[in-house]
Amino acid sequence: MLRTFAVAIALAAAQAAMAQPPKTVQLEDLTWTELRDEIHAGKTTILIPIGGTEQSGPYVALGKHNARVKALAQRIAEGLGNAIVAPVIAYVPEGGYAPPTSHMRFPGTITVPDDVFEKTLESTANSFKVHGFTNIVFLGDHGGYQNDVRRAAAQLNKAWTGSGARAFVPPEYYGTSSDGYVQILRQHGVPDSEIGTHAGLADTSLLLAVAPQMVRLDKLKSAPRPGAADGVYGGDPRHASAELGQLGIDAIVSRTIEAIRKDTAGR
Repeated sequence: MLRTFAVAIALAAAQAAMAQPPKTVQLEDLTWTELRDEIHAGKTTILIPIGGTEQSGPYVALGKHNARVKALAQRIAEGLGNAIVAPVIAYVPEGGYAPPTSHMRFPGTITVPDDVFEKTLESTANSFKVHGFTNIVFLGDHGGYQNDVRRAAAQLNKAWTGSGARAFVPPEYYGTSSDGYVQILRQHGVPDSEIGTHAGLADTSLLLAVAPQMVRLDKLKSAPRPGAADGVYGGDPRHASAELGQLGIDAIVSRTIEAIRKDTAGR
């Protein structure tokens, strides 16, 4: 009888747990009714993470930006307390394809025209405005399309005048992941010759801190120094580490949270 009673209690507890909405900030993990209730409860900020599918050298997976921006957006949303994270936008401008330019010279990179990308951002933001979000925040993880994102936000804000909704592009997000992180690495004794601008130590360390399975670390450590012909620009990823990456991740998250709170204060 005691065993039967214990089983009944366990089943009741499991059913009660399943009846509760999942503790998640990821829109994709919510039902539409759960999302509606979250918005009504005050979660009116939506973070739109923008990644990119591009080469990052022989030892880093093509989805680097997508994995990184999703993980960072989740931490930022959790820190804000009133935000939901949209699905990652993974199709972005990466160069031409007739002939192939920029990262399109390497297999696996996907590109779209700038105007298509900007329209995608505008359509996404308008969708969220319809559903009740009033603070639409773009988080762009890649440097090549920052101007596109700013143009899209400006166009949205012009169209939304007087509506109570606004689009934001906090410069602290990309600024900290690029120049800001470079300064942090220098303070920790990392030479500029290793930091790099693409697929170097900085890029690789940030990914190791959030998705280490996407870095072929065993092959990287034993490889000769990769260069531009390999898709690594101005750096050396062989001394990358999750510990160095975590310094950047923490700075990106904290500075972006502060910036969003400042931008949305009183709204």
